[in-house]
Amino acid sequence: MTKQTDNTRNEQGTNERSANERSANGQSANGESANGESANGESANGESATVLVTSATGKTGRRVAERLTARGVTVRAGSRSGSTPFDWEAPETWGPALRGADAAYVAYYPDLAAPGGVQAMETFGRLAAEHGVRRLTVLSGRGEPEAVVAEEALRAAAVGVELTVVRAAFFAQNFSEGLLAEGVAEGVVVFPAGDTAEPFIDVDDLADVVVETLTTEGHAGRVHELTGPRPIGFAEVAAEISRASGRPVVYQPVSRSEYAGMLTGFGLPAPEAGWLAALFATLLDGHNASVTDGVKRVLGREPRSFGAFADATWAGEEA
Repeated sequence: MTKQTDNTRNEQGTNERSANERSANGQSANGESANGESANGESANGESATVLVTSATGKTGRRVAERLTARGVTVRAGSRSGSTPFDWEAPETWGPALRGADAAYVAYYPDLAAPGGVQAMETFGRLAAEHGVRRLTVLSGRGEPEAVVAEEALRAAAVGVELTVVRAAFFAQNFSEGLLAEGVAEGVVVFPAGDTAEPFIDVDDLADVVVETLTTEGHAGRVHELTGPRPIGFAEVAAEISRASGRPVVYQPVSRSEYAGMLTGFGLPAPEAGWLAALFATLLDGHNASVTDGVKRVLGREPRSFGAFADATWAGEEA
């Protein structure tokens, strides 16, 4: 889910050049952002920064909230049933959740490229600016032109707000706690991916990157594209899960129309099923098969491989 346009600054420049670059990104030479938020997750008055995490019960939101809390950041976990009411289908919940927040993690549901995403980002960005939010990090999709349009809508609407875009590849966790988990449990992964390879990203790596963008300087205006260390096909994914779990799991490729029919059979409305099938077919047509160094640029380490993820998730399971 992203193209690497991350222009991380060369740290070997002169002190004067570094100070100028930080100022250009909204950061002063003393390590404090121009809007008053310091690099350690504190606001200018020394108090803990408050960060709204949208979709806080989802795969990425839950992990981001946990990591921010561990850093001493005050977290507003926005969800439909949580202590901070937040629902992407109820815009009237957005303003109250943003009020008094220093930053926000924007994880739009169901996907930034979905119909309505542009309008939602325009409204959310305007509200964030009106409520004095200083920093936004938005989760986007790699290789999704519609998602880029939504990113730019958010950027244009959030006047005066620092924005970082994190574009992610296909989640490894989709096989363990997402749309493909049931198929893995039953031993057959059915998906319209053909023999295309994908550099799956571990959501734990993604969450670590998001937290860095929300709590440290140097990310304003940048796009971080995140992938795993190498692309692998869905057949190899099934083989890795089989190896780690000790039980057989196979991959069954289907066409886009067949997959849409499966989704409607599970009760998904036909328009939504068609859109999802088209999205997956587009994302997995081979144009996202390359890898990036986004994780290493931000975290200083390599991303976790799918094999390592499989070992951590399924090792020790009984056949």
